[in-house]
Amino acid sequence: MKEWLKKFIPKQIFNLYYWAWSLLGAIIYGFPGRKLKIIGITGTNGKTSVVHLLSEILTEAKLKTASISSLRFKIGSREWINDLKMTMPGRLKIQGFLSQAKKAGCSHVVLEVTSEGIKQNRHCFIPFTGAIFTNLSKEHLETHGSFENYKKAKLKLFRAVQEHRQPGNFLAVNLDDPAAQEFLNFKVEKKIGYTTKNPQFPIFNLPIVLSSSQFSILKAEKIKIRQDSASFIIDTEIFKTHLPGKFNIYNALAAISTAQSLGIDNIVIKDALAKFKGAAGRLETVIIKPFKAVVDYGHTPDALENVYSTLKNDGSKLICVLGATGGGRDKWKRPELGKLAAKFCQRIIITNEDPYDENPLKIMEAIEKGVMETGKKAEKILDRKEAIKKALSLAKKNNAVIITGKGAEPWMVVAKGKKIPWDDRLIVKQSLVKLKIIK
Repeated sequence: MKEWLKKFIPKQIFNLYYWAWSLLGAIIYGFPGRKLKIIGITGTNGKTSVVHLLSEILTEAKLKTASISSLRFKIGSREWINDLKMTMPGRLKIQGFLSQAKKAGCSHVVLEVTSEGIKQNRHCFIPFTGAIFTNLSKEHLETHGSFENYKKAKLKLFRAVQEHRQPGNFLAVNLDDPAAQEFLNFKVEKKIGYTTKNPQFPIFNLPIVLSSSQFSILKAEKIKIRQDSASFIIDTEIFKTHLPGKFNIYNALAAISTAQSLGIDNIVIKDALAKFKGAAGRLETVIIKPFKAVVDYGHTPDALENVYSTLKNDGSKLICVLGATGGGRDKWKRPELGKLAAKFCQRIIITNEDPYDENPLKIMEAIEKGVMETGKKAEKILDRKEAIKKALSLAKKNNAVIITGKGAEPWMVVAKGKKIPWDDRLIVKQSLVKLKIIK
């Protein structure tokens, strides 16, 4: 019904409608965010991992913390699955969550903030103390209309931090992303840029950086990436993590820079980082022997390349199961995902993945087209369970089976919004038993 109305009602009216619901939610729950330090995390990739890692660091620092990610809701030690198929909840629900966090005695809240949520004003009337920018690449272009509009939606979170003027407000920005300067261009008390390189842009020519903020750069050096861990040095401090891959160095830096801006000691940060095993379904290894089987949420070209290259670096030959999340949107990326699979994978199985109301076979064919453009071939198996089982049946000792697109998501969404209970990790385990690879 709402989608039909959008065709006839001006965009400004819908924006006002969304804004009004945000205001109503804040009024109903008594503007609970005013009593909390709220940190929003936005970007294309890495948001969920940063939410979970930062929450662990805050908890390690004895700060009672609440968080929302695409995977879970968490208030103190209580957590439950985010089964909404919506990373950033609706306006009433999110204000209700903040109210619960306040009543539970939380001092800090970490929120995964999406461009879709911002577009629908779900961030309004949330007094953000800080914002983190992870990275930016093409996504949700159909709904936003262009990459520039997508970026502008992300920037609204940072503008909100400036406008709310919370004490100690801050921004943490990935300096190695081409859009970094735009995300730093707001007036706040503190700005932290994190990097693994020597920033190439004229950061100190930004008048706002120089005149209105305390600005610091956090640089990871002497990076060592292993099969199941990584380490790096910041100044003279050694940080160790169980998260493999260069992209996870950036996720760690985002959390570390934020924790430092909140005054948390490096000893606490290092302890939390060393304990953190990763967010569920984010490069999660389901089995190691007789071969490795991994699930990951990656569904953008950048995310897929990060995952494939990380696994490839340990010498594994990849057997890849992939689809294209989100029927009806981001159609441009389907052949791109196929090309990436062709670049990194020894065997490619294309399957179904949250088709919504679109014909899943058409989605699969678009991915296959990208594979074929490289001169390689892929197998198409509509039934995702059968696709996973087939990939596992092909695997040998030197293989890694990587199943991307859903990670630990608890649903697959098909036509008319029907949700089918799902968990790629459980399906891997069940398939391994059926194949008599494990008991």
